[in-house]
Amino acid sequence: MSESPRLDILTSWHAPWLGVRAAVLGLGVTGFAVADTLAELHANVLVVAAGADDLRIRMCDVIGVPFVQETSGALVPSELVEFAPEVIVVSPGYHPDHPILLWAKKQGIPVWGDIELAWRLRDKVGVPAPWILVTGTNGKTTTVQLTAAMLATAGFRVAPCGNIGVPVLDAVRDPQGFDVFVVELSSYQLHYMSEIWPHSAVCLNVADDHLDWHGSFDAYVAAKAKVYNNVSVACVYNKADARTEMMVEAADVVEGARAIGFGLGVPGRSDLGVVDGILCDRAFIEDRHNTATELTTLTELHDQGLAAPHIVANILAATALARAFGASGEDIREALHSFRLDAHRNEVVAEINDVTWIDDSKATNPHAADASLAANQSIVWIVGGLLKGVDIDALVAKHVNRLRGAVIIGQDRTALSAAFERHAPTLPVAQVSAEENRDVMIHAVNLAADMVQAGDVVLLAPAAASMDQFTDYAERGRLFAQAVRDRVGGEADESSASH
Repeated sequence: MSESPRLDILTSWHAPWLGVRAAVLGLGVTGFAVADTLAELHANVLVVAAGADDLRIRMCDVIGVPFVQETSGALVPSELVEFAPEVIVVSPGYHPDHPILLWAKKQGIPVWGDIELAWRLRDKVGVPAPWILVTGTNGKTTTVQLTAAMLATAGFRVAPCGNIGVPVLDAVRDPQGFDVFVVELSSYQLHYMSEIWPHSAVCLNVADDHLDWHGSFDAYVAAKAKVYNNVSVACVYNKADARTEMMVEAADVVEGARAIGFGLGVPGRSDLGVVDGILCDRAFIEDRHNTATELTTLTELHDQGLAAPHIVANILAATALARAFGASGEDIREALHSFRLDAHRNEVVAEINDVTWIDDSKATNPHAADASLAANQSIVWIVGGLLKGVDIDALVAKHVNRLRGAVIIGQDRTALSAAFERHAPTLPVAQVSAEENRDVMIHAVNLAADMVQAGDVVLLAPAAASMDQFTDYAERGRLFAQAVRDRVGGEADESSASH
């Protein structure tokens, strides 16, 4: 076999990928999309993963890609060594100090993420579509969905993709083609991301999360900051989070790119904000020194379940991204009129006997839970799971005054118990033991029901990942909703139907 072409010329779908020896680490949704794409390009592909479901392993066989089961310990599979990859494409979950990645570094083998590969291949179906990037500790998916809805209303063919659940490579290969991609990026994907030239980008916020993966908060922030590199039109930042503005100030952007702020206060001349209950755009109008454009009102958003402060912030960020791409104020208003939040994001599952039961299972870190708690008063809080190395103490201290009681679930219960004992020693706190995995939510809902009073909210906002007791946050939310329905009876189905 002739020597494979140099990687630096592989910047197009139509480049000579034939025979390039590419190893793929991981066989989840992203990993399979990478393997399938490289196979379609006729590269020479080897997949290595610690585990995968049987269907994806069988699909590798169908597309002619060999699969190697990664062994435990620090050994690099002999099949990978013998394969001598020219490039390794790593799935987002692989920690940078994984033995295979350390071996690759020692051998001088380039490591790409799926985002870099997708960027190189984005011209498959014609002129490459611009990319809009969205990251942040909390609110990414909602902001991506909002931005996509606004752009679709404006008549653009838009692909929401990335960490939202649809691999960017699948969107790149879609034969219909798109006018614009709205790409959700996790800190893992940003860590591995190289030269991307986005149209616009936002980092919504930054708070402690995934410190066990990145190793430090500074490393986590540095990964998030990469979202602004090479932006050509709009760097959107959160005026309530100084770190995001600092990221924009430090970013190497294309000349002429604008900094656009969003916040819940009165907007400045290049900002979006709120004045007397009215969401206003003061960034994308001609006379922004003296006027502002009304987008919608908090009253209208409240009627749609979109008035929580952190959701309003997401709406403003999405509006900035959509307006920067050409959506009109009327497009924004029309899109918001029909928009609904995702399941498990501040989802009201029942309102019975003046008690509201809310599923915010998607609050998988303290920052997300903080926003959810702040949006409610008099709460029985269901909290806990895998804390991912994050300190929970400050979150508990901040919100004890609004708590009626707490129910702790999950494996990482010690830190939570200590925080409640330290900051609220008289607060009723119950625990569901880690051994009760099968019926966790039944026990949690019953314990919460014993604490709750008329006018209260029972809030599932775990501030932690779910994989210790559930498949994912969605299963955690579904089981919570089912347990609520079982506890409060058929009335819940009728009352929650309107939500």
